[in-house]
Amino acid sequence: MTVVRRPRAGLARHRPWPMCRQCSGVALDMGSARTRAWVSGRGMILDVPTVTFPGAGAVYPIQRGSIVDTQGTARMLDRLLGHRLPRFARPLVVVTAPVLDGFAYRTEARTAVEVLRPRGVLTVPSARAVALAAGADLSRPLLVIDIGAHLTEVVLLVDGAVFDARRTALGTGDIDDAAPAARVAEAVVDMTTSMLRQDDTSLTVDALSRGPLLAGGGALRPDITCHLTAGLHAPLRAVPAPHTAAVRGAAKFLETAHTHPPTATPDSPDEHQYRPGAPGP
Repeated sequence: MTVVRRPRAGLARHRPWPMCRQCSGVALDMGSARTRAWVSGRGMILDVPTVTFPGAGAVYPIQRGSIVDTQGTARMLDRLLGHRLPRFARPLVVVTAPVLDGFAYRTEARTAVEVLRPRGVLTVPSARAVALAAGADLSRPLLVIDIGAHLTEVVLLVDGAVFDARRTALGTGDIDDAAPAARVAEAVVDMTTSMLRQDDTSLTVDALSRGPLLAGGGALRPDITCHLTAGLHAPLRAVPAPHTAAVRGAAKFLETAHTHPPTATPDSPDEHQYRPGAPGP
């Protein structure tokens, strides 16, 4: 016999955030320099250094796109968010992750996030989160340039999925007299040129002519953007508040998951995947 449970009269299936505690959610963007968190019903509540203090000194558990200390990351999340979530809440957590070498990051991130007692964990590529934050038209090829503190990625999105990607362990935190801003811009130009040469379609050309989407702290550096414009010979489109674009995009993804709960189950396929048939990065 099949039993169908119906909601009691007068009760909505989903209450608006933040009253819907069963549907509470957290969007996380954990970089090597900054950790940002968005909580349902409250907006972005954290933008702090990625650091933990297990003893007398500071430890940086995430370095250049890799979680090098999973337990340290868990301690950091517990310290920053444990007391900020509704009591007894089982939040859905959406975590942004680098595109390349992202499998290890996602695995470690899911382990660290368990400290928040989530009912489910989804990961989304940082480049896709940036596109969502910008409200970009994903029906057309899109080139996303994300320049962080210690990691820079150039990603080609086709139909919203990652089609090709390049990365370099270089960012704004590495800029000094020995490594000027021009070096970061040159690395981006080199990666984009490599994508153009290896693409036997017109997708990368179309995305470049449309104008790359620029995000990350590097988008706030005129010394980088000027070199990029000259090197790429293409207009750049900076995302509003580019340094927080990834976490805001993850929050949009989280809101969609709340509106369409079947897509937000723990058994859902990982959103962080390459387009079938696409060339590998």
